[in-house]
Amino acid sequence: MEDIRINKYLSEKGICSRREADRLLKEGKILVNGKLAEPGLKVSQDCNIEILGENIRDKAEPDPVVLVFNKPRGIVCTEGHKDKAPNIIDYIGYESHIFPVGRLDKDSEGLILLTNIGELVNRINKKEYGHEKEYLVRCQRKLSQEMLDKLSKGMRIEVPVSKRDGKTIRKVFEYRDTLPCKVKKIDDYTFNIVLTQGFNRQIRRMCAALGNKVTELKRIRIMNISLGKLETGKYRRASEDELRNLFKQLDMKMPF
Repeated sequence: MEDIRINKYLSEKGICSRREADRLLKEGKILVNGKLAEPGLKVSQDCNIEILGENIRDKAEPDPVVLVFNKPRGIVCTEGHKDKAPNIIDYIGYESHIFPVGRLDKDSEGLILLTNIGELVNRINKKEYGHEKEYLVRCQRKLSQEMLDKLSKGMRIEVPVSKRDGKTIRKVFEYRDTLPCKVKKIDDYTFNIVLTQGFNRQIRRMCAALGNKVTELKRIRIMNISLGKLETGKYRRASEDELRNLFKQLDMKMPF
């Protein structure tokens, strides 16, 4: 097996997501062959890796799982505990370790997938793949046709990006162009939107740039998987048909 970056290795093993691995590395909580690991370190299956004092070789290989969850407002989609709000992993309390596929901000609700299949997370999250995600959005002010047209045609918004300065990573704001998207008016205050990219709080920033404020935001679909009638705060396993379709779109082999 060729050496690969430790965050990818841990993700593929179903130990944690790449994002969580990066966080643990920065906090000095991962040892490789008895030495403190740094971000970017390459490892192989012969390496002795400890996370929070636990050797991952002692952990049984988990069965692959994909969960469909209807996230309530107030839950953060992280694996850490820096935020005062409850995180998604603790809220669900699943029997084995899983991690969220992407994020849904604290004030938003709706569909999010959770899994222990690292490559699935990577394939869905990579912006160059352009996978569809659908949302219902309610605004504070009445929707104008001009606003809906600008949302659908693409626009320029200010978004936070990470910049590396030596070993320090800082966040700055830069202007980015949103891609054209599908927008449909539901009523005077509500619209449906389908995105194929995912800037930080993108829909909220788009509406704010057009002089309106989002009061409710709910994700209802990721690719071929829809929220349906799943109750808020509940989860279910993705069906075999959903998984077969999903993995086909991602050009991945079914691990089940």
